[in-house]
Amino acid sequence: MVVALAPGDGNVERVLVLVRHGQTDANARGLLLGRADPPLSELGRRQAAALARRVPDDARVVASPLLRARETAAAFGRPVDVDDRWIELDYGEYDGTPVGAVPAEVWARWRADPEYVPPGGEALATLGRRVRGACDDLLDEARERDVVVVSHVSPIKAAIGWALGAGDDVAWRMFVQVGSIARVAIGPWGPSLHAFNETVEPDLSP
Repeated sequence: MVVALAPGDGNVERVLVLVRHGQTDANARGLLLGRADPPLSELGRRQAAALARRVPDDARVVASPLLRARETAAAFGRPVDVDDRWIELDYGEYDGTPVGAVPAEVWARWRADPEYVPPGGEALATLGRRVRGACDDLLDEARERDVVVVSHVSPIKAAIGWALGAGDDVAWRMFVQVGSIARVAIGPWGPSLHAFNETVEPDLSP
């Protein structure tokens, strides 16, 4: 975990905290979940409450416009700015489809070509461009204060790719857990990945 030091310290590193929303019923069922807009499940709400204990107290909070991200961000108990660029990848005709039901040839095309557009959907490269733009716009602010972004699996992968200077195809080499945190420190030399798939156990008591 990155600790933000006192202002004026030459070694100050502020943090861009990337939060994947809590669980939805669609996540629990193993469905591709893009622009469909279900609420958090009961477990997802508990995950959001647990995540609230792990984000910086004075950070600005930014969220995807989708309900599951906004509900997670609301659990942090502070104002939330919605930025459409953090919305999940559009899976088009495959939105709501079980992951195992997507044809093997589609997965092969998706993995081979970041510009591949599923029927009615969006290319990973398109998502990458909008997320990198959102990250660039937060960079100066994140040098001065911690910023929390509540988003989805594909935008978080793209943001980590931005931090690492990697291409869009790096998304296929990551697994981002529901209800998890990645921390990107913003220092004088730019972003660096300090934590990945950081999770906290939710309170499951009645």
